[in-house]
Amino acid sequence: MSKHQTLAIVVVFAAILLVWPRPAHAMHIAEGILPFGWAALWFAVAAPFVWWGLRTINRRRADDSRTPTMIAMVGAGVFLVSCMPVPIPLVGTCSHPCGTGLAALLIGPGPTVVVASIALFLQALFLAHGGLTTWGANVVSMGVVGAYAAYGSFRLLRAFRLPLFAAAFVAGAVADWATYAATSLTLSLALCGDGALWPMFAAVLLAFVPTQLPLGIAEGILTAVAYRFVSTRRPELLNTVANSGAVAGVS
Repeated sequence: MSKHQTLAIVVVFAAILLVWPRPAHAMHIAEGILPFGWAALWFAVAAPFVWWGLRTINRRRADDSRTPTMIAMVGAGVFLVSCMPVPIPLVGTCSHPCGTGLAALLIGPGPTVVVASIALFLQALFLAHGGLTTWGANVVSMGVVGAYAAYGSFRLLRAFRLPLFAAAFVAGAVADWATYAATSLTLSLALCGDGALWPMFAAVLLAFVPTQLPLGIAEGILTAVAYRFVSTRRPELLNTVANSGAVAGVS
C-alpha cells in the first residue's frame, strides 16, 4: 500500500469519527443557561483578569524567551484535562477536572486565566462545551477562582512550612472544588428568581459532590506529583514565576 493510499484511509477514518453520531455531554455552564444580564456581568468581571494576565505574559516574555513555550504547553494541558466530562443531571453542566490548579503553580495565576479563557473559547466554539454567551462566567469560575484559589492556598501553606508535596496537593484540590463552588453560585444567582438563593446554591453544590469530591482529590494528587517533578528536575522553568512573586521552593 502506497503512502498516499495510507493517508487517504487515515483521513477517511478520521472524518467518519468526526461525523459519527454519539452522545453529547455539554461541559461548563452551557449556552443559553444564563440570562443576558448575568452573562454580561460575568464578561465584565472576567475582562480585567484576562487583561492583567496578558500584561503579565508580555512582561515575562521580555525577560525570558522560554515564557511563550511554557505557557503554550500548560495551556494545551488545561485544554485537554478540562475536556473530560462527567454529566451532572438537572443543573445544565458537567463535572470535569480543570487543570488550573497545576497551571497556577507552574506559570502563575494571571497567565492561567489567559490560557483558561482560550481553552474555554475553543471548547465553546468547536466542541459545544460551555458557550459563547457563558464564556465570561466560565472564565471567572474555572480561570479566575480556580487559579487564584490554588495560588493563594499554596503560598499560604508554604508560608506555614507545609511540605511542597502536601501544599501542591491542597492547591490542586482547592482549585477544583472552588471552581465548582463558584459555578454553583453563578447558576444559583441567575436561576433562583424569586426563590431563596442559599437553598438553591446548596442543592446545586450538593449535586456536584458525588463526582467532584473524588475528582478534586485526584486533581490534587496530579498537581502534587507534577509540580514536585518539575520543581525537582527542571527548577529553572519556575524561576520566572518565582521572581515575579509566585510560587517556588523545593523541600
